[in-house]
Amino acid sequence: MGKVTGFLEHQRVKETYQPAEARLRHYQEFVSTLPVLDARTQAARCMDCGIPFCNNGCPVNNIIPDFNDLVYRDDWKSAIDVLHSTNNFPEFTGRICPAPCEAACTLNFNNEPVGIKSIERSIIDRAWEEGWVVPQPPAVNTGRRVAVIGSGPAGLAAAQQLARAGHDVTVFEKNDRVGGLLRYGIPDFKLEKTSIDRRVRQMEQEGVTFRTGVLVGDWPVGSRVGNLSTETVSPERLRTEFDAVLLAGGAEQPRDLPVPGRELDGVHFAMEFLPQQNRVNAGDRLERQIHAAGKHVIVIGGGDTGSDCMGTSHRHGAASVTQFELLPQPPEQEHKPLSWPYWPQKLRTSSSHEEGGAREFAIGTKEFIGENGRVTGIRTVRLAWEGGRMTEVEGSEQVLPADLVLLAMGFVSPVGSVLEAFGVARDPRGNAQASTEEEGGYVTNVPGVFAAGDMRRGQSLVVWAIREGRQAARAVDEFLMGQSALPR
Repeated sequence: MGKVTGFLEHQRVKETYQPAEARLRHYQEFVSTLPVLDARTQAARCMDCGIPFCNNGCPVNNIIPDFNDLVYRDDWKSAIDVLHSTNNFPEFTGRICPAPCEAACTLNFNNEPVGIKSIERSIIDRAWEEGWVVPQPPAVNTGRRVAVIGSGPAGLAAAQQLARAGHDVTVFEKNDRVGGLLRYGIPDFKLEKTSIDRRVRQMEQEGVTFRTGVLVGDWPVGSRVGNLSTETVSPERLRTEFDAVLLAGGAEQPRDLPVPGRELDGVHFAMEFLPQQNRVNAGDRLERQIHAAGKHVIVIGGGDTGSDCMGTSHRHGAASVTQFELLPQPPEQEHKPLSWPYWPQKLRTSSSHEEGGAREFAIGTKEFIGENGRVTGIRTVRLAWEGGRMTEVEGSEQVLPADLVLLAMGFVSPVGSVLEAFGVARDPRGNAQASTEEEGGYVTNVPGVFAAGDMRRGQSLVVWAIREGRQAARAVDEFLMGQSALPR
């Protein structure tokens, strides 16, 4: 496991960032991959800890000590084989995963953890450069057909696994390009879309068929997604033409903020704002882009989506950007004896926060204020939290200027139309009801119809989506063939 005394001899090596003043001029990735020697030094810090908690901290159960040791020994070809054995798309997780594996690292108990995420990215980036990532078409075709609905990380992972098992897989995507929220939810400066495109090319050579611009469900003819005309396909047709169907769409129903003035122009969901910039970056022409240039921007929601709105607003040239969080500010450093090896509650500062703007904690929105039908300000109130209960601080109301308000408070459930069209039962949160504990797993109440990813578990991480896609693929393979050699 790396160098036995490496964690005593070497400090954590971090990836370098392009300076903020330079990266704000473009939408490309600005984090540099670790050089080979730095990656090997970082991998040397992986200690002989006996119980690698990082394996369980990682949702896809990456075999982290093994690929760390291989990088340290300069055997990069074997390292990518180990990494790919558990993760179909390490270039995604190596860029946008929050790295719960590092929180669980044994070294993190009283030191800085091993930079697992940066090592993962180094391995896959070198693998692409060296030509080690190649199509893996199946040796035998089963003749069974599977429809995968949604081309986000869950759908892509499931489709690749099922194609490699020999099934004829078709992925249906309602947007004009493959990738789901990887494509139109995550800004290009965090994940350039070339990473998606080259995986799509690989999967096509493995036999996967992609059909974009297709709405699945009982939609009227000529239905539209955004500004895109689409084809519609009924559930009955899919169940007739395919032997199994996997629902792998996202949790796309955003949480709203029903306060006075919500109807004002200039108040938008984050997922109205972010996809537009990704489309512009891809060369599309939009008639009315939501743009932050010269505006006072308020982002309501303190998570990653809110941070992405901040980074995009900075690049637009906003006059000011402020992010609201309902909860009080967490501590800058977690209490490791109480939190390790679990994901800790602590203040997290993203690269977008480092680029500028303000963060307001324990603040609530009372009203959107406007003139001539357009938002001009927000009436806020300070909040006090005690024993998990929230109260408003008397006399703390104030009005802040706001020309653009972006609601980034998370997602409550998948859009119901697809689930309703298939007759899939929902759990109390509105997600597809499909237990992972029952025999086979991921199967819904409708025979031959499975569900995985955010559509099943609710809003979550890309790495969880990949895990669910892989496991659902095994469940589908078992359903079709009676047994499966795919990994669990």
